[in-house]
Amino acid sequence: QVQLVESGGGLVQAGGSLRLSCAAAGRTFSSYAMGWFRQAPGKEREFVARIDWNSGNTYYTDSVKGRFTISRDNAKNTGYLQMNSLKPEDTAVYYCATLPLRTGSYDNWGQGTQVTVSS
Repeated sequence: QVQLVESGGGLVQAGGSLRLSCAAAGRTFSSYAMGWFRQAPGKEREFVARIDWNSGNTYYTDSVKGRFTISRDNAKNTGYLQMNSLKPEDTAVYYCATLPLRTGSYDNWGQGTQVTVSS
C-alpha cells in the first residue's frame, strides 16, 4: 500500500507563490501518474494537474494554466505543484493521488494540505 504525504500548504497573499510536495512511500511510479486535486469549502473536489511519471507529460485544468507547474523528482519519489500568481479562488485543501495508467482510476490519496490565499 502506497502512502502519500503532502506538505507545503499555508497562508499567502494574492499574487504570491507556494510549492506543494507529495512524497510517496511504498511504490515506484513506473506506469503511474500523479495528480493534484483541490476541494474548496462547499464545493466538489476538482482536478488541478497531472503528470505521467515516465513520460513527463503534463495536464492542467484551464483555471491554473500558466500559473501552476507540476513536476516530479524520480530519485526522491516526490511530486511537486508549484503555484504562482495565486488568487483567492485557489483557496482549498489540495490532495495528491496516484493513477495507475492501466486502470485510469486514482487509487491512493494523501491527507491533504490547506492552501489559503488572502486578498
